[in-house]
Amino acid sequence: MATLTTDIQTEKAFQKQPIFLNAKVKAGVKKVGTKDRRWYKDVGLGFKTPRTAIEGNYIDKKCPFTSTVSIRGRILTGKVVSTKMTRTIIIRREYLHFVPKYQRYEKRHKNLAAHCSPAFRVNLGDTVTVGQCRPLSKTVRFNVLRVSSSKSQQKMAKQFGKF
Repeated sequence: MATLTTDIQTEKAFQKQPIFLNAKVKAGVKKVGTKDRRWYKDVGLGFKTPRTAIEGNYIDKKCPFTSTVSIRGRILTGKVVSTKMTRTIIIRREYLHFVPKYQRYEKRHKNLAAHCSPAFRVNLGDTVTVGQCRPLSKTVRFNVLRVSSSKSQQKMAKQFGKF
């Protein structure tokens, strides 16, 4: 039992999922141990709760599926350009800006920091959908809701597998 909890604990402080009021077992029903119970929620807006959030054993107080962080405001998509930080990714959003003087468009981009829950496996080049939430840190105001693997990386992996 002790080895199971040490695998989950990666932070300096002991991490545990708080017991929520709606997760209590009703009287007369077979009681389930607190170790077996895992609280999760549906963030709404048509996003499904990942299977790893329901069945997993990670603890993340900033996860939109297993904590009290709510998604409200904007829903954005972008391409992952950096995964070097712990549980934080940088996504790049490209757009066109119209220049009236020349009647032309120019390419512009914005980088956006987003919290990535351990429920997701994110690689460089993946397309992610993020939702706005309360400020989680100095620069992070978005949370990852969905990950779409990039098709080009899958094709490259298949080609490389042939050799």
